[in-house]
Amino acid sequence: MTTFVALGDSITLGIGDPIRLPPAPGVRPGRGKGKRGWRGWAALLADGLLEPDLRIVAGNGACWADLERDQLPAALQLRPEVASVVIGVNDTLRPNFDPKRIAASAAHSVGALRATGAHVLTMRLPDPGRMLGVPTVLARPLARRAHQLNQVMDEVAERFGTLHFDAARDAEAYDPRMWAIDRLHPSERGHRLIARRFHALLAAAGLPVAEPPGAEPLSQPPTRAEQFAWMATKGTAWVARRSTDLVPNLLAMALAEWRCGGSADTAAVAEPDLADAL
Repeated sequence: MTTFVALGDSITLGIGDPIRLPPAPGVRPGRGKGKRGWRGWAALLADGLLEPDLRIVAGNGACWADLERDQLPAALQLRPEVASVVIGVNDTLRPNFDPKRIAASAAHSVGALRATGAHVLTMRLPDPGRMLGVPTVLARPLARRAHQLNQVMDEVAERFGTLHFDAARDAEAYDPRMWAIDRLHPSERGHRLIARRFHALLAAAGLPVAEPPGAEPLSQPPTRAEQFAWMATKGTAWVARRSTDLVPNLLAMALAEWRCGGSADTAAVAEPDLADAL
């Protein structure tokens, strides 16, 4: 049996990859449409392992501090053969973003998991400003934070020997089809991309694996009508939250960067080779 423990945030919870859940016990199959739930890349990857035992300890909205405090102890108790640590977008969107504090949490968390003998999966994250499609003046500080976060993860990956997926430089990661309507979570196709990349890394590391997940979605993507319905219901709440926390934070970040003359070294935060990859 391969115990796979997945730490992280809503991306690891599968947000953006909806599935129809089986009927509850005692409910006759076929009655009604059933409830919807989330699957995601971790579940897809688990299907490509031998005798998988998937334990997801990720939390919605989690930041690095939450992972270190709440998720890491639970993960260590499970003594996984494979552990994933995919997190950081929420940190880049918070006003108290602190790369040094994140680096300490990442080193402690990944180091503790590697000390158990687990193969640890880590990921460099795409630029959230690019995913959100915000104006350049707001996207620039987000790109800077994403670059700082990825530098932290590069150092942690090299220090502890993780299996490191570079989504920031992966051309396919920037295909609009890879992203859900909220532009912050992968679509089913995007979740499949993450699962396939990690599956390849595990296979290359010599871990016995089964067949990789397929690249093509099995569920129909949401129609324009369904996307409009989402924006008219859940989307309005999402926009309202982003208008009261994300937008002011972005404006404050942009103002601080302007005062410090940060625009002069924009090239320093660009991901190398990204323009050539697209």
